[in-house]
Amino acid sequence: MRALVSTYIGGPETLSIAHFPSPPVAPGQVRIAVRACGINYPDTLIIEDRYQFKPPRPFSPGGEVAGIVEAVGDGVSNIRIGDRVIGTSLWGGLAEEFICQEHRCVRIPDDMPFDDAAALLLTFGTSYYALKERGHLKAGETVVVLGGAGGIGLASLSLAKAMGARVIAAVSTAEKAAVARNAGADDVVVYGRDPSAAALKSFTESLKHATGAKGADVIVDAVGGQYAEAALRAIAWNGRFLVVGFPAGIPSIPLNLALLKSCQIVGVFWGAWIDREPEAFQKSAEELLDLYRNSQIKPAISGRYSLEEASKAFEQLASRNAVGKLVIMI
Repeated sequence: MRALVSTYIGGPETLSIAHFPSPPVAPGQVRIAVRACGINYPDTLIIEDRYQFKPPRPFSPGGEVAGIVEAVGDGVSNIRIGDRVIGTSLWGGLAEEFICQEHRCVRIPDDMPFDDAAALLLTFGTSYYALKERGHLKAGETVVVLGGAGGIGLASLSLAKAMGARVIAAVSTAEKAAVARNAGADDVVVYGRDPSAAALKSFTESLKHATGAKGADVIVDAVGGQYAEAALRAIAWNGRFLVVGFPAGIPSIPLNLALLKSCQIVGVFWGAWIDREPEAFQKSAEELLDLYRNSQIKPAISGRYSLEEASKAFEQLASRNAVGKLVIMI
């Protein structure tokens, strides 16, 4: 099989295509003939050894794929050869064949395109877990989404709307503001890319104006950096601040803010949740597919690339210029 691999630490320019034997299938595993692979911000970190997991090299980045099951290991009972599926793991997706555990594999409808499927599970799965399981979002509440035009941002926006919330998208540019508005955001705040003290204060005031006197019931933070504290200052009493990711850096938040607002700062580690609560994950995935079937959600794919062009997708993500999801077609 062909695979795009990381052979040494570095950015997108270090990735290259290599050939490997088909990976063997161990008990409890399935092997998928990959048709599409979604690319996400953690993929840019893992090739630079900046992610919390550091696989031995050479390895293929890419943690979510869609394709057809071509082999199953002993003990696999719910997935069969020939099934059209989404599969997820920490790495290994940018290859013609992909191994994952059965509990990380979900069947998809026969009419669901593989690119949509490969763009669904990580962003929408993370966002749904964040809003429903960790944020306990209720209809009528107000949600602020930081990075509102990115993969997690657009997924959170559309899911929060489907759950009956009012959504304010916070984005870094006017172009991304237009994307968020077109995706259904009720209001948009542009925070820019200059986290000066004055700019951060202005960002807080803009969020307070957009959320009204009460503030934000739920904040989805997939950005981090200094924007996290600025957003937290606009949270409501008993609000929930959901920690998803840190492309702008890991924030340092003064905990007196949590005390003064009587709010929760809640971690969202979707990948670990899958392994700790596989039945809950499967139920969540089925609910997402129902929302997709009913046209309540749809992945916003802004770029499709071949395996040979995949490094361009990594460059888009690393520069924080990507809008929506990027998918590699294999």
